[in-house]
Amino acid sequence: MSWTLSSTPGSAAPEPGDAVIRCESLVHIYQTGSVEVQALQGLDLVVAPGEMIAVVGASGSGKSTLLSILAGIETPTAGRAQVGGWDLLTMSRSDRVRFRRNTVGFVRQQATSNLVPYLTARQVIDLPMTAAGTRARVRRARCDELIEALGVADCADRRPAQMSGGQQQRIAIAVALANRPRLLLADEPTGELDSATAAEVFEAMRLANRQFDVTAVIVTHDPEVSGHVERTVAIRDGRTSSEVLRRAATGEDGDTRVIAEEYAVMDRAGRIQLPREYREALALTRRVRLALERDHITIHPAGTGRSA
Repeated sequence: MSWTLSSTPGSAAPEPGDAVIRCESLVHIYQTGSVEVQALQGLDLVVAPGEMIAVVGASGSGKSTLLSILAGIETPTAGRAQVGGWDLLTMSRSDRVRFRRNTVGFVRQQATSNLVPYLTARQVIDLPMTAAGTRARVRRARCDELIEALGVADCADRRPAQMSGGQQQRIAIAVALANRPRLLLADEPTGELDSATAAEVFEAMRLANRQFDVTAVIVTHDPEVSGHVERTVAIRDGRTSSEVLRRAATGEDGDTRVIAEEYAVMDRAGRIQLPREYREALALTRRVRLALERDHITIHPAGTGRSA
């Protein structure tokens, strides 16, 4: 038995010159007690302007660490990480403040942690604009625009305790968008919501992506979310391991359906991660044989000489 790798016309990741996110060989190590933990181990990721992608992975895979780095909360240990032209490894403290204020918006999983208990929706959306020195007239117009677009105008003068979880998260998205960031990050934004409310919040994220021309990266365990974006990036053991690309196709019967194709991701050193189920099915262990064919590579378990 063997496993075949074929080259694919059409890249599994975009390669734009003006990528909003560009990570190469990204490493992040943190200390917990006396133990060093390598949360990211050479991760590569490129996200083009206007994309909306989902990032998935098991607990401890590094996806939340990646989001914290992209948000300017954590500093990478090594490698390359750029967001909107900012170098996240070399930013000064004052640069980091400007970056977090103007370039990136962040929505956390816990809805209440995105808001302020004693401020109304309108007041909390106004807060980041006030901190940025935006004029009052512009702030009012932007606040009105956001609450209308996200369908929460009826919550404008309510405090968080007077809102549902879905309303809180849509207000949180409005707060994140207040200063017109290039990048919107969301860490499990639907994780605490029922399926109907989660769908409403996801639609708010999609609207933000389209109407406000913001690139969006969503970390999620929700298959309903990851299944409705054009690209889902899977992280395993601190590296991007695979991507699922989705596209609409019209069949001979005239019906339009979504086709999803999964690709393994090759890093700059030529490494890929084979899915566990493939390794187990073919008993691939420490050593394998590679055979270069005309248009593909075949992987054989050690000790075999041909495909089965």
